Amino acid sequence: MSQVNNKRSVDYLLKPFNYFFKMEAAGGIALMVCTIVALIWANSPWAESYHSLWQTKLTFGIGDWTLSKALILWINDGLMAVFFFVVGLEIKRELLVGGLSTPSQTIMPVAAALGGMIIPALCFVFFNAGEKSIAGWGIPMATDIAFALGIMSLLGKRVPMGLKIFLTAVAIVDDIGAILVIAIFYTTSLNLVALGLGLAGIALMAMFNAIWGIRNYIPYLAVGILVWFAFLMSGIHATIAGVLAALTIPASTRMDCRGFIEKLREAADNFEIAITPGKTVLTNKEQQIALHTMEDAYSDSTTPLQNLEHALHPWVAFCIMPIFALANAGVALEADIFQELVSPVALGIFAGLVIGKQIGVTGACWLTHKLGLSAFPSRTTLIHLWGASCLSGVGFTMSIFIANLAFEDAARLIELSKIAILFASLTAGTLGYCILKYVAPDASKPEV
Repeated sequence: MSQVNNKRSVDYLLKPFNYFFKMEAAGGIALMVCTIVALIWANSPWAESYHSLWQTKLTFGIGDWTLSKALILWINDGLMAVFFFVVGLEIKRELLVGGLSTPSQTIMPVAAALGGMIIPALCFVFFNAGEKSIAGWGIPMATDIAFALGIMSLLGKRVPMGLKIFLTAVAIVDDIGAILVIAIFYTTSLNLVALGLGLAGIALMAMFNAIWGIRNYIPYLAVGILVWFAFLMSGIHATIAGVLAALTIPASTRMDCRGFIEKLREAADNFEIAITPGKTVLTNKEQQIALHTMEDAYSDSTTPLQNLEHALHPWVAFCIMPIFALANAGVALEADIFQELVSPVALGIFAGLVIGKQIGVTGACWLTHKLGLSAFPSRTTLIHLWGASCLSGVGFTMSIFIANLAFEDAARLIELSKIAILFASLTAGTLGYCILKYVAPDASKPEV
């Protein structure tokens, strides 16, 4: 009986992660479909319409207060700020209660992520030292969690749950690294007044949470939009505002579990007592009050952070990320494409994502384990971690995003980067899948 209860407890604890994993996996498939559509469109007789669509100017504002940008910039600067906001929520959750909340859980994923950022960057520098393209050293550092988990989902229960959690934690740390790289190294000019206003807005949002205990989303949204605009004007990429804003969202509950259960039972009793023949909830005021009490109890026993993350994930997975892929992945695959793949920028990206990620992630895992600093995740071997390190080489979204920043004034280098990212991500994903499918032990089989 105790084993059954323990199993139910474990299933309950893993339920939020399973939901997240399935969402990311399905989102990865949507991302893949939009990438293929973009490539076909950009290499079809209607290629001109593809490029002209994303350069269409959109203007928002009132009177003299207007902001006019090409559609692709509204996507990369605006919609992607929402993506980074969700990334910020995930980072905060992981640091508070997730895979990065304790030193024993943190050491291996952090070491793996650092190795998976430093070695790929060095690979890129090796091929691009002295070249104009050296500015793209941050491109192969990134990991696309949606694609990586989407590929892993194809393996089902063959992959241990511990490996999925490990890869998610690595990708979260990787996102932190990418955000710091964007903020520090890809900021070309700085408007201190606008930056000061943006930081003041972040401070105000933090006060909403820490001092006034505001849990309603509207004040955070109103100030958050102003913060985004201030960062956009400051020279620091506007998506950073999304991450900083997410860190101010409340992550505590007003009611503990016992209080929630007592409130729920009392409301359920009142609801039952109020049952009247011939009356429905629409006409029974006492039952309506009981239901509102249950609703208030739910609100007080959950956190705004988890509610926002739950609400925004579908929009990010099935709307924002696919639109980003559709707008950015359409590159012309010309006849001399294989000659382009041996250019320094392409070689640096390919080597970084395919080889550097394997060496950096697997090497860091082996070293921390060998030194006794951390243990491998449950039912996970070094071969599993090798397969995961290959999947971490699927850079795609973040890599393309950084390429746009690194080569902002060099359209040809952006095109070369996108082609290299696509080929490298395809190679890394295929290699990771094959290792986990045909080489790594099958976790679905009972342990001997």
